[in-house]
Amino acid sequence: MGNSRDDEVSDRIVTIPNLLSFLRLGLVPVFLILLVEGNDVAALIVLAVSGLTDFLDGFLARRLNQVTRLGQILDPAADRLYIVAALLGLGWRDLIPFWLAVVIIARDIMLLVLGGVLAKHGIGALPVVKTGKAATAALFVGLPLLMLSAAVPTIGDAVLPIALGFSLLGAVLYWAAGIIYIIQTRRMIHDRSVPESGSSDTLDM
Repeated sequence: MGNSRDDEVSDRIVTIPNLLSFLRLGLVPVFLILLVEGNDVAALIVLAVSGLTDFLDGFLARRLNQVTRLGQILDPAADRLYIVAALLGLGWRDLIPFWLAVVIIARDIMLLVLGGVLAKHGIGALPVVKTGKAATAALFVGLPLLMLSAAVPTIGDAVLPIALGFSLLGAVLYWAAGIIYIIQTRRMIHDRSVPESGSSDTLDM
C-alpha cells in the first residue's frame, strides 16, 4: 500500500518535474522543424532527449513528492503533441499514408471535444486507460522507426514494414481507447446527473 503523503497531488506550478515537462514541450517545434527539413538524425536525438525528460519528470515527481495537477496535464499533452508533430512531419514528406495521419489526429480532436463536454458539466479530465498507454507506446515505436528508415536508407527496406506495423497497431489501439473514453464520458455525465433527478426505482439501460 502507498503512503497517503506520497500519493498527494498538489497545485504547485514551479517544480523540477514541471520545468522538465515545459522543456519537453518547448522541444516540440524544434522536433517538427528538423523533421520537416529532413534532418532525421537530429530529430531522433531531440525525440530521445524528450523521452529522457519524460522519464525524469515522472521519476522525480514521485521521488521528491512533487506530483502536481499541472504535471498530470502536461505529460499526456506532450505525448500527443510529439505524435501529432511526427505525423505532420512524416506526412509532409510523404513517408506515411495520408489517411493514417488523419485517423490518428482525428482521435485527438475527438478527445478535445470530449474534454469540452466534460468541462461544460463541471467534470475533470478522464483517467488514462491502459489501452491508451499501449497505443502511445506503439506509436512511439512505429513513428521513430519510420524516421530511422528515412535517416538510414540502407536498413529502410527491413525497418519500414515493422515501423508501419507498429504505427497501424497504435492507430487501432488509439481509437479503441477513444471508444472507452466516450463510454467513460457518458457514464460520468450520467452519474453526475443522477443525484439531481432524485431517487428512482427504474434502471437506466
